[in-house]
Amino acid sequence: MKTIIKYVLLDLFRNKVIMVYTLILAILAISVLNLDDNASKGLLSLLNVTLLFVPIITILFSTIYFFNSIEFIELLLSQPIKRSKVVLAEYYGVALPLAAAYGIGIGVPLLLLAPSTAAVTLLITGILLTLIFSSLALLIFVKSKDKTKGIGVAIITVLFFTLLFDGMLLAFIYSFSDYPIDSAVVGIIAFNPVDLARVLMLLQLDVAVLMGYSGALFKKFLGSATGSVFSIACLLFWVVVPLLLSVRIFNKKDL
Repeated sequence: MKTIIKYVLLDLFRNKVIMVYTLILAILAISVLNLDDNASKGLLSLLNVTLLFVPIITILFSTIYFFNSIEFIELLLSQPIKRSKVVLAEYYGVALPLAAAYGIGIGVPLLLLAPSTAAVTLLITGILLTLIFSSLALLIFVKSKDKTKGIGVAIITVLFFTLLFDGMLLAFIYSFSDYPIDSAVVGIIAFNPVDLARVLMLLQLDVAVLMGYSGALFKKFLGSATGSVFSIACLLFWVVVPLLLSVRIFNKKDL
């Protein structure tokens, strides 16, 4: 398994897309943090970049890479290697370089130009989102037989979490505004890793005006500390569950 991970890592670290992704993130981070002396504004701008671009780039790159590696995977499966080890090695090999790209591109400028607890939280949030959407990409790969269909599902998935989910949540809140739905809304938010990441960051910044309905609910029902722990636990859940499902499906999949 270590040998497979090493091979995939070496392949991806030489990939120009990863290098360009790291460079773009670094340029954005340095530019945003130097625009204003207020560190909180810079962190909020980087949070928006993280929530919008990291899921899209991660899931599309990972899905395409997995489908392009199908011949390599089939070659590995012809050897006496467990299927679970092959698919997990592929996941680690893709997720780690993407997480490293975010850590270098966003993390290094953050820790140099605006070191704080909130900066560390943003770094952790971005890395967790990278791991989550890499995990979802793997699940899409093992469930889909066609590359075009898989990429289409990946696009729909990321659009659902970044755009459609919030619209549906607002419609739910508006429709049942006469009922005590606050606790239900907190539970619903846990089904969207992007919203969880946003709430986690805003709880750290404690920006009351910008926290919005979901952030205010988390602080009201869970408090800043408990809300942060709950958000991280849910984000880790989003990493592990799709990964376990992917392994289970891949073990039974007929290639």
